[in-house]
Order: sequence, then C-alpha cells, then structure tokens
Amino acid sequence: MTEGSGGRRRYTDEEALLFHSEGRPGKLEITPTKPMASQRDLSLAYSPGVAAPVRAIADNPATAYDYTAKGNLVAVISNGTAILGLGNLGALASKPVMEGKAVLFKRFADVDSIDLEVDTDDADDFINAVRYLGPSFGGINLEDIKAPECFMVEERLRELMDIPVFHDDQHGTAIIAAAGLINACHLTGRKFEDMKLVVNGAGSAGIACLELVKAMGVKTENALLCDTKGVIYQGRQEGMNQWKSAHAAPTDKRTLEEAMDGADAFFGVSVKGALTPDMVASMAPSPIIFAMANPDPEITPEEAHEVRDDVIMATGRSDYPNQVNNVLGFPYIFRGALDVRASTINDAMKIAAAEALATLAREDVPDEVAAAYHGMRPRYGKDYIIPVPFDPRLITTVPTAVAKAAMESGVAQRPIIDMESYIHELTVRLDPTAASLGFIVERVRREPKRVVFAEGEESKVVRAAIAFRDQGLGTPILLGREEIIRGQMKDVGLEDAAGIEIINQRTSDAAPDYADALYDKLQRRGYLARDCTRMVFNDRNIFAASMVSAGDADALITGVTRSYSVALGDVRRVIDDAPGKRAMGMSMVVARGRTVLVADTNVHDMPTAQELADIAIESADVARRLGYEPRVALLAYSTFGHPMGERSERVREAVEILDQKQRDFEYDGEMSADVALNRDAMSMYPFCRLTEPANVLVMPAIHSASISTKMLSELGGASIIGPLLVGLEKSVQIAPMGAAVSDLVNLAAIAAYGLDT
Repeated sequence: MTEGSGGRRRYTDEEALLFHSEGRPGKLEITPTKPMASQRDLSLAYSPGVAAPVRAIADNPATAYDYTAKGNLVAVISNGTAILGLGNLGALASKPVMEGKAVLFKRFADVDSIDLEVDTDDADDFINAVRYLGPSFGGINLEDIKAPECFMVEERLRELMDIPVFHDDQHGTAIIAAAGLINACHLTGRKFEDMKLVVNGAGSAGIACLELVKAMGVKTENALLCDTKGVIYQGRQEGMNQWKSAHAAPTDKRTLEEAMDGADAFFGVSVKGALTPDMVASMAPSPIIFAMANPDPEITPEEAHEVRDDVIMATGRSDYPNQVNNVLGFPYIFRGALDVRASTINDAMKIAAAEALATLAREDVPDEVAAAYHGMRPRYGKDYIIPVPFDPRLITTVPTAVAKAAMESGVAQRPIIDMESYIHELTVRLDPTAASLGFIVERVRREPKRVVFAEGEESKVVRAAIAFRDQGLGTPILLGREEIIRGQMKDVGLEDAAGIEIINQRTSDAAPDYADALYDKLQRRGYLARDCTRMVFNDRNIFAASMVSAGDADALITGVTRSYSVALGDVRRVIDDAPGKRAMGMSMVVARGRTVLVADTNVHDMPTAQELADIAIESADVARRLGYEPRVALLAYSTFGHPMGERSERVREAVEILDQKQRDFEYDGEMSADVALNRDAMSMYPFCRLTEPANVLVMPAIHSASISTKMLSELGGASIIGPLLVGLEKSVQIAPMGAAVSDLVNLAAIAAYGLDT
C-alpha cells in the first residue's frame, strides 16, 4: 500500500535530506516542449502567436486538449492533514511527498504532474480552492487528506468538476488489493458473493476497499468492518460517522477476534500486531490475509505461516511476496482516463483496473521480469498473485482496460477508435532505462554480492556504500583507513556500520598474496616483485582489482578521484579481457523517452573494421542483458556510400565482416545518426535492414562517441548512464569523476549484476 519500496527504512535522515537538496532542490522541473531558440519561437510561444490558440479555445473549449498540456496534466493536491504515517504536519510539509507522487506519475505512465499544497484544514475551504482548477488540469489526484474529511472532499469535487478526481489513499489501495483478492479467490476456489471478509481499519483505505469489493460482489452481511472499538454493527453509536454507518453490518459479533472466527479473508489497513496468530488459526480453510499496514504489517508472513500452512499472504512491503503497491494503479488509471478524456473515474474503471492486474499476474512473465528473480521465473500461485511494479506490460494492460471501461460506461469524451494503435502509443511512452535498472536492482537483491568500493575514504563513496547496503544489494567493502571512513559515516549520521566491511590494504593479511599473484602476471612485462608489492599496498584500484581477481569480492567500482583512462589502466594490470571479448565502454543515453546504447565511448581510440564488428557483437549481447532486442547501427559520416571517407570504408568493412557469419540480431551501416534514429529518414533507404530505428549505435571512433554523449548530456537534456565497462574477465565499473551518489549506487548495482554473465 505504498508507492515506494515499502518495508524497513533503507536510508538515514541525512541521506534523504541530501537527496532532496543536492543540485536543484526538490525533485521536479519544467521543461519546454517547443523550441525557444529564436525571436520567432518566442513570438509563437507567447505574444502575438499565442492569440490564435486563445481564440480557438474560446470558440471551442475542447480544443484546449489540442493546443495546451491540459490533456496530460494532473494536479497532485494535499492539505497535509494525513502525511504518510506522520499525521497532520501541514500543507507545506506535504510538498516533498506530493513532488514524489508527481515523479511516479511521470516515471510509470508518462503523465505530467504539478503538486499543489492547499493551506487549510477546513474541508469546505479546500473544496472551494480546488474546484476552480478544472481549466488547468486533465485530472486531480488527492493525497494525504485525513478521514473522514477526505470522503466529503472527493465526493463534492467529483460532483463539481468535469475531470477525473481520484483520492489515491482510498482507491489506489482498494484496486490493488481487489486485484490480489480476485486471484486469491481463484486459487482457493472461492466466489466473491460467498466470501466472508473482515476489514480492519475504518479510515479512507479500509472503507474504499470495502466499497470496491462490495461493488464486485461481496455481500453486505458477509463483510465486517472493524475500527479501534471493534466491529461496526447496525445500531452502534460510539465513534460512528456517516461513512462508517454505510457499512454497519447486521451481526452479533463485537470484536475483531469474534469477526475473524470462520472468516475467509482479512484486509488490514490498520496497525502492527492487530492480527494475532490465534485469530489466523480461527479462520476458514485456505485463509486469505492482506496485512497492508506499513512499515510493519498487522501480522508478518512468518507469524501467519507458523499457525497456518495454507494461508495466502500479501503485505505492503517489498521484501515479502505479493506487495500491495499503489504504483501498480494510479499512474496507469490516470493514463487511461486522460487518453479518453474521461469526465470521472467510476467503479467500472476501478474494477477494470483490478481485473486487468489480476489477469496479468496469471500470464507468463516476460524475460525482463524473470531476470529480476534469482534464476527463477515467477509463476502464478500463492506467492505471485499481484504483478511486480517493473513489469513492462503494465503500461499497456491497465490503461487499455481503464479506457475501454470508460468508453463502455459512457464517461469517455474522446473514445479511442483504433485500440491497436493506442496500445502501440503506450508501448513507446516510457523510458525503458528506468525499468532496466529496476530489473537489475531486483535481481541483485535476490542474489546479493560483495562489491568493493576502491575510494572508500571519499564522502560520496561512503554514502553510496551505505545506500548499497540499505537497499539490500549486498555487502559493500570500503578500502581505506578505518578512522577516516568511520568519521565519514558519523558525518552522515550512521552509527551502525553493520553489514559494511572496511579494509586497509596496508594492513591486510591478503596483500602479500595479491602482490605475489600480480608479480606472476606482470613479471614478463617489465615489473619487478617490489613494483608489484608497492602497487598492491599503495594503489587502492590495484588492491581492489586483486580482491575481485582472487574471488574475495564479486565486483569493483571506482573512478571518483581519477580519470577513466587512469582507473582503467590500473584495473587492466590485474584483470584481463574475457576470452573472446574485448574491453569497451558503452553509455546508456536516455532522451525524450528513448534509450539508446552507444559504443565504444571509452576504450578504443580508432577501431579497425574487425574491432568495430566485435564491438557491434558485444554491444548486442549487452543490450539483451539489459532487456532490449538489439537493432545495431554502425555509424559514419556517410550514409550507404555518400559521401565516402576513410572511416566510412572501415565501417562498411565491419558490416561485411558481420555478414560473413550469420548474426541473430539486426544490424546495418554505414549510416549517419539521423538515418539510424529517425524512421522517416530511414524510410528513404528501403533496403536498410533495420526494421525500426536503432537502439544500439556503434561509433566509428572514440572521439565521436565521447563528444556526442557528453554534448547530449550538457545541451540536449539527455541523461547518460555510464560509460558502462564490459568485456573484462571480472565485473568492474568505473564512474565518471564527479559522479553523484545515485550514479555510484546504480553503477555498483550494475557491477554486482554483471553485464557479461
């Protein structure tokens, strides 16, 4: 029931504050979608050019969706009266949460969002502040508003506004829980209309869960709602309000313990420990328990399984199977609602979302999801009744179902005519890099690794190592003097260094063995034994690489204090290229929702034709390892013979080398970058072998690769991950100097994952 990772907190307060304050404060910025380079551009964007769409909208308000961002813009609105589990801390204090919600909208469904914090606790004032915002937005997402006011606020705004109004604290949890319940019932042979359900927690989420499952068939007499005073029954007076009264049941049961006796299912949206093992033992055969309190559930799966081995469990935490995570719902529900210009989000759309999620969990998972599991492909069953957030099919499955339900229920103002085209549009909306990194992180969590951080005395490296540990990715090993490293830890507020190893190579018992191994390797390359001893004891990159080479660590990350070429030179004294491969750098470029892999960005200066062919093959392998089906373009100044030059000849020869042995990936060249990346430009060459624009670019030389990626990063608004180092016998990643903590954590996770295995 959280948008985040759930479970135990995996960071210090100091780290969280730094995350939100470093660089530009906050998590959002506004970027123009039209060129603003010339006076003509500015005149079109503002005065006098803006007058034309103004007049068009005045004549026909529906054209606002054609000429403005309204159709893809959601307001995330709160008054801060129920911030997460922190209570009423006020509107301003809710802003980090609302910014975070806006980021999730963009990340998972490409919905643009703006957070608005309304500084009033009065429900009527809040309603009046929001009701007039309809012209600005395509939808309203309400968040962190305390019960019972949240019910009135949503109900009134839905009546007053002609755009979707959705309180995610209520309906998001309800939809995901309902999806899980559909599958739990399927597995246990139950029907909604016969099921006895207990909901503990009569706040916004609990009441919304109950309302939705009743709309799906659960009978009133079989659904018991409980609060801190016990069962909400017909005739009860104490602690009641109109929303609780609507679910008062005709029952003689008065306590949660009595309600649980013989119950088929339990929804918990309350507090830790509310459900006891004795209550679980009293439930019907094959009980269904959704203990969704966060961070600690009403009962843990371990506790429940001790008394019932036939239980199906779900929680709000990511470290247990079947996480009830709101991020599976609200981004995609709004995506579908916005795309048909729905006037509201009704029960039919919520049920459609729940059923789509349930159906998705029953299907075979794609390779991208399977890669996130420890060599195992998750299959529908007791431990997999809810899809995982990084399933790439969510963006097409849920919005499509929601859009269809909106059309069928009559609330769609712009029905979709060609559903197949719509599904294709959805598939290209998202940045696949974030999904790839998500899969990598999940895979590493299931197979944690020992990663050595060579520059362990640096503050940002210490913070990255802490984050690596706290995210459950494995054991970080910091190289350096213990007193300095512990001082850095204290500065970032870390008192407990458990799970982090600190090694000073000058006092390490393993150093002499590493020196001997290095001498065996380098003695015929001009190095004396004392040279190797000096390097191992004094150079942390050499020592760290020796650890990995000896199997004392699984992977290595370095680069913060030395240039890439220097760090790579250190590492290659110890670690050779993998058999049949060559070390090379590959950068992941993310721009405007597209991801392209660029090689070689850091190793080969002026590659030969054979080297270019090898780079293409290796790049295709890495692309698949990251979850992409490679389409490789070998780039040059020329395009298929015009105008030819020396480098173009080498690129053409590389393609001929690839042709000599049949490859299982698409490739072609020589071609310019615009032809490789632009479908219209490519269409001028009907003989081109690429079926779609390229997602892997092999550059003709290192200077073109490095210059182009760095220019894109600084001028083009692109995000660059890497360069990623591939082709070595052991897993090593070298960060750019000045890399941020988040970059270091990502590269450490990639190093732990291994791009060559």
